[in-house]
Amino acid sequence: MADVQECHYDSTSQATDSLHVEPIYESFLCPLTKQVMRDPVSIDSGVTFERDAILKYFNECLSSRRRLVCPVTKMELSNTELNPSIALRNTIDEWMNRNEVAKLDVARKSLTSDSTESDMVQALQYVDEICQRSRSSRQVVRRDGLIIMIADLLKKSSTKVRQMALETLRSIAKDDNDNKVEIAAGDNIRTIVKFLNHGQTQEKERAVSLLFELSENKALSERIGSVSGAILILVGLSSSKVENSLIVDRAEKTLENLESCEKNVRQMAENGRLQPLLRLLLEGSPDIQLSMAAYLGELVLSNDVKVLVAQKAGSTLVNIMKKGNREAREAALKALNQISSYDASAKILIEAGILPPLITDLFTVGSNQLPMRLKEVSATILANVVASGARFESIPLDHNRQTLVSEDIVHNLLHLISNTGPAIECKLLQVLVGLTDSSTSVQNIVDAIKGSGAIVSLIQFVEAPQREVRMNSIKLLNNISPYMGQELADAFRGNFSQLRSLVKVIVDNNGISEEQAAAAGLVADLPMRDSVLTRRLLQDGAFATIIPKVLRIRQGEIRGGRFVNPFLEGLVRIVSRITFVLDDDPDIIVVACDYNLTSLFTDLLQMNGLDIVQIVSANALEKLSQQSKHLTKILPAPSPGLCFSIFPCLSQKTVATGVCRVHCGICSARESFCLLEGKSVEKLVACLDNNNEKVVEAALSALSTLLEDGVDIDQGVMVLCDAEGINPILDVLCENRNEALRQRAVWAVERILRMDEIAYEISGNQNVGTALVEAFRHGDYRTRQVAERALKHVDKLPNFSGIFSKMGAQ
Repeated sequence: MADVQECHYDSTSQATDSLHVEPIYESFLCPLTKQVMRDPVSIDSGVTFERDAILKYFNECLSSRRRLVCPVTKMELSNTELNPSIALRNTIDEWMNRNEVAKLDVARKSLTSDSTESDMVQALQYVDEICQRSRSSRQVVRRDGLIIMIADLLKKSSTKVRQMALETLRSIAKDDNDNKVEIAAGDNIRTIVKFLNHGQTQEKERAVSLLFELSENKALSERIGSVSGAILILVGLSSSKVENSLIVDRAEKTLENLESCEKNVRQMAENGRLQPLLRLLLEGSPDIQLSMAAYLGELVLSNDVKVLVAQKAGSTLVNIMKKGNREAREAALKALNQISSYDASAKILIEAGILPPLITDLFTVGSNQLPMRLKEVSATILANVVASGARFESIPLDHNRQTLVSEDIVHNLLHLISNTGPAIECKLLQVLVGLTDSSTSVQNIVDAIKGSGAIVSLIQFVEAPQREVRMNSIKLLNNISPYMGQELADAFRGNFSQLRSLVKVIVDNNGISEEQAAAAGLVADLPMRDSVLTRRLLQDGAFATIIPKVLRIRQGEIRGGRFVNPFLEGLVRIVSRITFVLDDDPDIIVVACDYNLTSLFTDLLQMNGLDIVQIVSANALEKLSQQSKHLTKILPAPSPGLCFSIFPCLSQKTVATGVCRVHCGICSARESFCLLEGKSVEKLVACLDNNNEKVVEAALSALSTLLEDGVDIDQGVMVLCDAEGINPILDVLCENRNEALRQRAVWAVERILRMDEIAYEISGNQNVGTALVEAFRHGDYRTRQVAERALKHVDKLPNFSGIFSKMGAQ
């Protein structure tokens, strides 16, 4: 018998000797598998085999068409009948039970801290082997108290022992709820979870497999989910790209089991696994749907998840909002508030029909109206949806085909704004901001505001103590100011404190905000020639604080993000207001001198890339330069001496030192706004090369002030020559970009051509001649007159003026 043991089970025999268990009898072994038989059967030859093994042998003989013989005796078999060996099976079972008891007794002694690592591993292997035989064996293990001993090994053993302990516990747990409960006792689940996050690959595999077995018990699913971090770790493993497929698969199946607990579903949603929650939201009972919708409203969702939720559950949530009870509607509104805060998901909600019930919730009054706190949520959702940029003028709200920009709807929104608290006011102002951001719907909103006379009530919000309300009102007013500049000016003249509030926002020193940019744009859009507003701004010290701010931005002392450019553009436009009222009041001239506006706008011309700043600066320089001929200090002519009085033919024209060539007096950039003294000419010439036609037009208009009546035009032309500005002006004429630019270029070129030398030189330029001919043929009446004079200067048209004058004399 000993020989048989050594032949068939070397490792087992060694262990058997050490454990003093009964030896394996040769009759217990299947001749084919060399393993102890569980279901012994006899065949026609009288030899006994394991049922599965002999059946496999028979099938192989039949499939390969071999002669059917006994694998041991080689006797030919007449049939394949199998006769159960019941007596042998009972004997084997008795032998195995005796061995099992003995092995478990030895295993218990080996599972102590005094045992060696190899003894512990061997003992665990025995227990694992026993547990795989039958459920009754697993029950014996529990009754013998081995589960607690094995679970303790997870906390204080070597890596090999821990791995084997995890594997053994999985076998103990299989299909036995009592064993699972005992394994999960104490903080064992927490210990198992730790292996998922910190263990080696084999430990992770065995830990997640054990956790999967435990999760088959619904009661334990909740306990597993309650362990801090367990679900987060499992979600990470189930979507991992680096862990092996076994770990990923078992983690996924464990999560599927954990979905049986609603608390776990919530945790999964919190950790990015939304599908279980959405499934319950779509398929669960009304109570479950309410619970899931309420929790969805509490989650912080990534943008991708918002889109997913909108796609899967948007219609369901909208339907609950329309037809559910008060509690259900509240839950749905809070969930929709979350989802709508991303443009892509908001557009999906629009397709799901969210707009009509939102408007109904906001406008309904009486017993069926929502509480104000829920109306605030509805207003927030509407603001989110409007911010998505959809074409709301084409989305009907009811059977009357009204839309969000229909006059009645806008009137109702304006009425709500004036009759609710700050929270709803803020969101509805935000709705109007979104609608006026769109070029396709802004005119509808403007018309509705004009029709309702709401501009005065809207302006009052610029003084609101709530920053969000104030900011949204300023943004709205800024959006409509290009269309309602005069109405806004009239309103501000009725209450200058609101204008002061805007200036206070603008000059705030806490960086550069969206609110400041909007406030600057709003003030800049007020009618430029409104001297009352300009004087009020001057009186309130607006220019005294805005101009230094412009300089600090220009010098890089104030830096901002995406709002710095629109903010600077608004500030420059506000400062340029001064130049529009220079003719109205000598005091304004003094203000322009005090702030040295010529130097300021000349410097701003160099801000390439900011076209509006360059346009406004050039226009301002034009208006300043137009004052130069009035502000230059003309020196008195020197009195002639006696000799020259008697002989005037001997007198010569004298030129005083320091006299401006163009304005024929003493000029300066600060006092008379002279472009020459301000070194502005070269910078204006540089702007003629800009791709923006409006920049070119503004620069050319400013340069043209050197050629106006009342100045020395010849010297003005020479100044342009010195600044290399003649050819750029000719290029502007020849390019013929638009009619306004052509008119301005024709006028300037005609003045330049009054100098014979230049006219002679240009007369050979065919492009200039063609451009003047085109202007003569196709321009308006005034342009044709100017072009005609220019063509005469270059001898393209005959000059009959001299002939006609002689004929008249005759």
